[in-house]
Amino acid sequence: MTDEAALARLEAAFANGEAVALAVSGGVDSLTLAHVAHRVAADRATVWHATSPAVPPEATARVRRHAAREGWHLEIIDAGEFHDPDYLANPVNRCFFCKTNLYGTIAARTAECIASGTNTDDLGDYRPGLIAARDHAVRHPFVEAGIDKAGVRAIARGLGLDDIAELPAAPCLSSRLETGTRVTAERLARVHGVERALNAALSPQTARCRILADGVRIELDAEALARVTGEAGARLRGEIEALAGTRPDYALYRRGSAFIGADKDGG
Repeated sequence: MTDEAALARLEAAFANGEAVALAVSGGVDSLTLAHVAHRVAADRATVWHATSPAVPPEATARVRRHAAREGWHLEIIDAGEFHDPDYLANPVNRCFFCKTNLYGTIAARTAECIASGTNTDDLGDYRPGLIAARDHAVRHPFVEAGIDKAGVRAIARGLGLDDIAELPAAPCLSSRLETGTRVTAERLARVHGVERALNAALSPQTARCRILADGVRIELDAEALARVTGEAGARLRGEIEALAGTRPDYALYRRGSAFIGADKDGG
């Protein structure tokens, strides 16, 4: 299929006259969805963005920037997951509780149909958040249009969204905590601080700060790992140790390596 055909299929998902509440995290999927929805249904679309210690402030700033530039109706909310003991316990299905709080909060504030940025690639993972989406009758327009992650990026490039088209995957900061390790704002701030320092110093393809039951592990792509583990990286390792509060191990990035108990889901 051509990119134009994929875009046409996606636009058709918003052509039914229904008002839509777009759950936008600030990543490439949900922001691209918001742009497409507003091409078709600008008067019927509202962007909902939830802030919390698990959401990097850069993501919130990105949503605000796009909303201001495009004239979107933006609602910033606290979805309340940090008041949910089930979420804070960080069980294997933590994402179910996160999305339950998110969709429940949106549904309590609007009767509009909720739409997410889930794409077809997401259907192959263990995604308990999709159960919460089903419980709240959330639509997945990318899935309806048969569009995968590569297709999302192609649409973003075609729309001239250069600042988001190549954004790396960025699951919420809670995904960096090993399953069963309690979610706290302090731990997430530590993760974010370490990853910001790594990104600033190395411009890596991927950087993750994992908080595990027995310590902290930094995971990087092969090129970045070689630069931080050698003698030249000693100063950076000292900075990372101070930010992490302990001397971390360094390893090659493995997707979802902090996730224990099911097929990998998350960063």
